[in-house]
Amino acid sequence: MATVERFEDLDVWQRARKLANLIYDFSEAGAFARDFGLRDQMRRAAVSVMSNIAEGFESKTQSMFIEYLGRAKASAGELRAQLYLALDRKYLTVEQFNLASEEANICSKQIFRLSQYLESRPNSRRIREDGVSYNV
Repeated sequence: MATVERFEDLDVWQRARKLANLIYDFSEAGAFARDFGLRDQMRRAAVSVMSNIAEGFESKTQSMFIEYLGRAKASAGELRAQLYLALDRKYLTVEQFNLASEEANICSKQIFRLSQYLESRPNSRRIREDGVSYNV
């Protein structure tokens, strides 16, 4: 795995960002936009995926990163479940559902693989800001 210096460099975070934007785009019009409960819950779940990846990356320890990745994966699962309800309520077309569901599924798999990678290297060095001077 190449050295990653910022969470923005992670492919999984980039995909989670794309997923969150899809959910926002799909939920901004029509009956979906008026179902405030489902719309807002799906948006929160999608944002949670990308946020937990970022928060975990910025955490102090590798075990904390893995814990946050677990939360991100759980949010991806929550979102996939909610996509079915949005499809059932006809808030999404089959094409929209398939696209968002596939993105969420790939995200979940990427999160799992990243977690496995980190767990296989328990003593790996965490990213540090070596050589950086902060003048306050």
